[in-house]
Amino acid sequence: MRLSPHDLRQIDEAFIAALSEAALRVLAVNLLVDLKEAHDRLGQNPANSSRPSSSQPPWEAASAAETEDPTEDPTAPASEPPSSAATTPASDKNKAPAGKPGKRPGAPGCGRLVTLPVQEEILHSPDRCRCCGTPFPADAPTKGYNGRYALDVVAPTSGSPGLEVRHTKHVYLQRQCSCGHWTHAEPGRCAENTDWQVELTEWHLAGPMLVALICALSLRQRVSRRGVQEFLADWLGVSLSIAAIHQCLHEAGRAVAPVIERDIVPLIREAELLHVDETGWKEGNQLLWLWVFTCTTATLFAIGRRSRRMLHKILGEAFVGWLMSDGFWAYRDYDRRLRCLAHLIRKAHGLDQSLDPLARPFGAATLALFEDLLQQVYQAREGPQPPADLYQKNRGKLDAFNDLCVDHWDCAHEKTRQLAREFTHDWEAIWAVLEFPRLPITNNWAEQALRHWVISRRISQGTRTEQGLWPSRSSSA
Repeated sequence: MRLSPHDLRQIDEAFIAALSEAALRVLAVNLLVDLKEAHDRLGQNPANSSRPSSSQPPWEAASAAETEDPTEDPTAPASEPPSSAATTPASDKNKAPAGKPGKRPGAPGCGRLVTLPVQEEILHSPDRCRCCGTPFPADAPTKGYNGRYALDVVAPTSGSPGLEVRHTKHVYLQRQCSCGHWTHAEPGRCAENTDWQVELTEWHLAGPMLVALICALSLRQRVSRRGVQEFLADWLGVSLSIAAIHQCLHEAGRAVAPVIERDIVPLIREAELLHVDETGWKEGNQLLWLWVFTCTTATLFAIGRRSRRMLHKILGEAFVGWLMSDGFWAYRDYDRRLRCLAHLIRKAHGLDQSLDPLARPFGAATLALFEDLLQQVYQAREGPQPPADLYQKNRGKLDAFNDLCVDHWDCAHEKTRQLAREFTHDWEAIWAVLEFPRLPITNNWAEQALRHWVISRRISQGTRTEQGLWPSRSSSA
């Protein structure tokens, strides 16, 4: 760069107007060189530089993704999408369609090798005739017809810490009724669900605790499928295929799905204080958003559109608790709102350090007001109950700052204009903490809850289908 931030702070319209033509040419060349270099830096991505692929945001990696303004309510109608012929490069038309992931047809398969000794044998017998409904007597003719093996991890019987692998043989019997009909004992199986490609059944090698361990390794510890396979083989002596591990994760997702609607969503809707946040999430070739709703008793994650409909689907229309959030416009549908002040303070710092002379005064005034009012909030929290109404106490300062926001409503500097309008849109939510100093001033709780999944997103680059997320996604509304 030819011009430093110190140089740019001294350059404004009056300075340029006072320069001679020769000096203007020199300044224009320097600015042009700096502008081209800045654009080159902004245009760097994993495809044209040495940047790692994880540095590319999901909304840039997803094709045909649309982003929304987090602070302004979109009112303009969406433009017509371009035709596929106009948007499809000629080189892509000749490409062969991508094959289905997994083993190719004709590839050699592998069978299950049971090498562990069987510790227990469990017999499953029908209790009544499936044809006539008559209960079986104790001496009814019985014989085995099928069986399966199951591996699970349990606490050692000796009481010492650690895990013990238990190998169980399940034998399914058939019994004959007096009517002559033979009835089979069948493995348990859940009803079909069109939302899931995986079915829940007892006919599975991995037991429930082994599945829980696989989920903990894969999702909590962020271990790859092959890493889970190596861990189980090296430390527990359990050999599972990659496909079996993948199946375990999908089955666990379906198994816990009813818990979300039955137990977690009611706790979220009844919370007195709820923290909400969202971050981009790539699913296949489309951009979705990972939402988090967290309170003192429950945390709910859901993947869907960044829309009012998605928010209302989770919270309902009659949420009456305090809602702590960022500046996304859809949150304004709820009356008892709190704004994360850390977001606003960071934006004010950016204006205060800006090179634009229109931005710096507004940023400095915003920071000074926050510093003064937040100090009073901290003091009120340490004082007697109930704390004083700080809004009325600082009414004059707030009115003056509101006038400053109105003055900057149409400011030529974009970031200054956006921050001034953000204060105007969310005035009551931003300063609610002055009336209720015990309420939080940041949304760190929700951001910390999202941290694990943000790291996972950088490692995995998102998911490919709805089945790929565990627990199950709430909706794509």
